[in-house]
Amino acid sequence: MKILKITLFILAGIIALFLIVALFVESDYAVYRQIEINKSKPEVFEFTKYLKNQNQYSVWATADPNMKKEFHGTDGEVGFVSAWDSKIKDVGKGEQEITKITGSERIDYELRFIEPFESKDLAYMTFEAVGDSTTSVKWGFDGHMKYPMNIMLLFMDFDEMLGKDLEMGLQNLKVILEK
Repeated sequence: MKILKITLFILAGIIALFLIVALFVESDYAVYRQIEINKSKPEVFEFTKYLKNQNQYSVWATADPNMKKEFHGTDGEVGFVSAWDSKIKDVGKGEQEITKITGSERIDYELRFIEPFESKDLAYMTFEAVGDSTTSVKWGFDGHMKYPMNIMLLFMDFDEMLGKDLEMGLQNLKVILEK
């Protein structure tokens, strides 16, 4: 009985420590990657504003060729939704919505993940003319982990995890547009 009490006391201490540490861990994270594409800004923007075109360059969209996809609304306009449902755990189920288009400068998205876990994140793409025929494209994610799950940010490197996929997606986009 005494060993059980000690074990429960230690376990309660570990849980309390976990909860206290989580109070001091940042809850937000941001990841982005950038690339220069040898095409004019209007050409790059015109292609990327259509969410369906992400199916050609996004690592996540191409991860499961058997994924079910549904679209709602008018592509390239605010309110357009691209939904996916995959049997592959890393792809899962969710949807992405165009929430704002700022001229030909920026497109904002809301990502709503349903499976394997529920969360909402924000994503964006920005476009800046570097010259007449070169465009800098930035693709980024802004996320938030609620307390006490934010402690996972101490053990997970979102910049590394998401960054490599963003880099590959931008490389794919560059290849497609520079053909």
